[in-house]
Formats: sequence, C-alpha cells, structure tokens
Amino acid sequence: MTGAVRKLLGAFSETAIEGEIVIMHLGSGVFFSLTGTAREIWLLIDGERSVAEIAAGLAAQFGCESREIADDVSGFIAELAEAELVSS
Repeated sequence: MTGAVRKLLGAFSETAIEGEIVIMHLGSGVFFSLTGTAREIWLLIDGERSVAEIAAGLAAQFGCESREIADDVSGFIAELAEAELVSS
C-alpha cells in the first residue's frame, strides 16, 4: 500500500471494550477483535498516515526502530485491506 491508509467507515461498526476494539464488517458479519499492537495500529489509521508513518508511530510508542516492525505492520494492514476495512 502506498499513500495514506484510511478506514472504510461505511463498511464496519466498531466498539471499544476494556482495551479491546471489536469490529464487525457490515457486509459479511465477520467480527474482528483487536488487542495489543493490532489495536494500536488501528488507532493510528487516520486517513493521513502511510503504512511507513504508522510503523514509525508504533515504533515511537514501543521504543524500537520502525524498520524492525515495518513488515509486521505492513502485513497487518494488508490483512485489514483484504477484509475490506481499510484502503489507501
């Protein structure tokens, strides 16, 4: 993905419950439970940041280098795109 990653707002419903974000895809009815770093990545997706910027933000939160986590962040965002929750 290149460019800013944005949530497909009409495609899902989400709610936060005690450190977890639960997302339901409205078209398929599939539920997703985001905790830990998955939750933090989801919160960084604001329609303005690229995958690289999201990785940099996450790295800053956890005190590591963005190159160490870039592949994992990119892979997770690709999964969200495949599930039709985000696009770029």
